[in-house]
Amino acid sequence: MPVSATFMRKLERVSPELRDLLLSLMEEFERTVTKDEFRELRDIVKELAEAQRRTEERLERLEATVQELVEAQKRTEERLNQLAEAQRRTEERLNRLEATVQELAEAQRRTEERLNQLAEAQRRTEERVNQLAEAQRRTEERLNRLEATVQELAEAQKRTEERLNQLAEAQRRTEERVNQLAEAQRRTEEEIRKLARGQRRLREQVGGLSRSVAYALENEAYRNLPSFLKERYGIEVLDRLVRFELRGEEINLFAKAKRDGREVLLVGEAVLRLDDRSKLRKIKRKVDLVADEYKAEVLAIVVTHFATSKLREEAQKAGFLVVQSFEW
Repeated sequence: MPVSATFMRKLERVSPELRDLLLSLMEEFERTVTKDEFRELRDIVKELAEAQRRTEERLERLEATVQELVEAQKRTEERLNQLAEAQRRTEERLNRLEATVQELAEAQRRTEERLNQLAEAQRRTEERVNQLAEAQRRTEERLNRLEATVQELAEAQKRTEERLNQLAEAQRRTEERVNQLAEAQRRTEEEIRKLARGQRRLREQVGGLSRSVAYALENEAYRNLPSFLKERYGIEVLDRLVRFELRGEEINLFAKAKRDGREVLLVGEAVLRLDDRSKLRKIKRKVDLVADEYKAEVLAIVVTHFATSKLREEAQKAGFLVVQSFEW
């Protein structure tokens, strides 16, 4: 079977193995296949050749890409080598810096030791100065025998006297300040005494005013309480309400009364404000005192201008009558 030149050129482009295989097939086909089968086979071979061409083109592109990757890898390795070199130089610098820091630390330690030595030397110098000062004092006692050093000692004496004068002036100013402070303290104490006297007079005035108001409340109670008790509670006061003293205790309100047909002793206390539980205890003490003295039933009454709700409830639970002045 004749083979065209074009086909032969295409065969030259395929791999040797594939080319040998195709030639062998062609020889076999010349012996065994028909013309139609050969044309069909030729088409297949053409397709195989075209596929081979495309494969080679892809391989060429792949080889180019691989080459680029190789170049990139080479550049990466060069960059890594550069970075490794930079890291090595950095580590060398760090090592040198650590050595320098160590040297500085050692120098600092030596400096501190030197400072401690200087401080110790300064302390010894101060001790020596103190000793010299003491020797100077003893030297001044021998001035008459040491004529060669008189001038130096005289100068030192002059400076000492100047310092003493400064100290004396400072002492004088200090004493003046102390005197001023003492005078200020005296005036302050006098003002405090005046304030205390004024405070005492104010307490006396307030106490007198409080007693006056309390007595006024008692006087109102003497006038208004009998009729109020009868109208409100049915309690009849049998004789005049009085104030008297029993065993050293002052009873503000005292009288005989009748309640529910029984005779009772009315014992009352007048307080400006019923706002303290101690006032209830005080009234209870007076009620117990009268009950013990007269051996009779006692009715406790608290007369006030104002009573807190809590203490009013406590008083009522204890059996006390709480009468507020605005009620009558």
